[in-house]
Amino acid sequence: MSRAKITAVIIAKNEEKMLPACLETLTWCDEILVIDGASSDQTVPIAEKYGARVIGFDHPSFAKKREKGLEGVNTDYLFYVDADERVTPALAKEILVHLENQDCQVMEINRENICYGRKFNYGNWQNDQVLRVFQKESLKGWQGEIHESPIYSGHLCQLNHQLIHLTHRSTQENLIKSANWTIKEASLLATSKKTKKVSFLTILRKGFMEFYRRAFKYQGRKDGMAGLIEALIQGINRMLVYIQVWELQEKPSLEDRYHKEEMQIKKLWKTEGASLKL
Repeated sequence: MSRAKITAVIIAKNEEKMLPACLETLTWCDEILVIDGASSDQTVPIAEKYGARVIGFDHPSFAKKREKGLEGVNTDYLFYVDADERVTPALAKEILVHLENQDCQVMEINRENICYGRKFNYGNWQNDQVLRVFQKESLKGWQGEIHESPIYSGHLCQLNHQLIHLTHRSTQENLIKSANWTIKEASLLATSKKTKKVSFLTILRKGFMEFYRRAFKYQGRKDGMAGLIEALIQGINRMLVYIQVWELQEKPSLEDRYHKEEMQIKKLWKTEGASLKL
């Protein structure tokens, strides 16, 4: 029985710094496919330099991007990898053994998360398991707006070796990520009938409870200063979500209020300011 072929699928946008090292850990794959979300840096030229095939597809939904990758794969299997993730030789060998034996249709991988330059063993980071390798015929699609999940059939294998995740490399990076995903979660919560009117105490309580869970319930404090800071950032993120829920719940909307202010200023210029025009 010949080994089943596999394509690495990378969803990327402006990843010129992280992409090269990621691609270097994927040379064992038969093909590499990059789904580019309208990058404005050197992401596309870098991908092509490493022999990757690039498909341009800009969409706010990661589920749709993953499905676009699925559509573009021509091999028996596909392996979703993020630009800030690294495959070790041991993990690659383990995947190749399963491809040789063709004994499973889905592979689940444990991720080793490196946050603020150190491995996190607590704070619920240690339980990070991701479904990333699929037989193409077994993967039906993806669902979910915030944390997308695959729709699949077939036998699942739990791999022994870890995928390295080089995440949260700076506070600035964290803030950029927060700005992108907190509004998505806030929008979903604001449209849900289960979400109550947000008060100032709601915002404080959500932030404090998230910090408590990460730092104490899941023992993130044992990861030292970095663990406490990460727990605090997660608490701040929860507060940002609910601040934006409050914003979306406001009636009239903030956009309508600013429009009203603009109209009042225009009215003043039509009356009081008419004599000032040259």
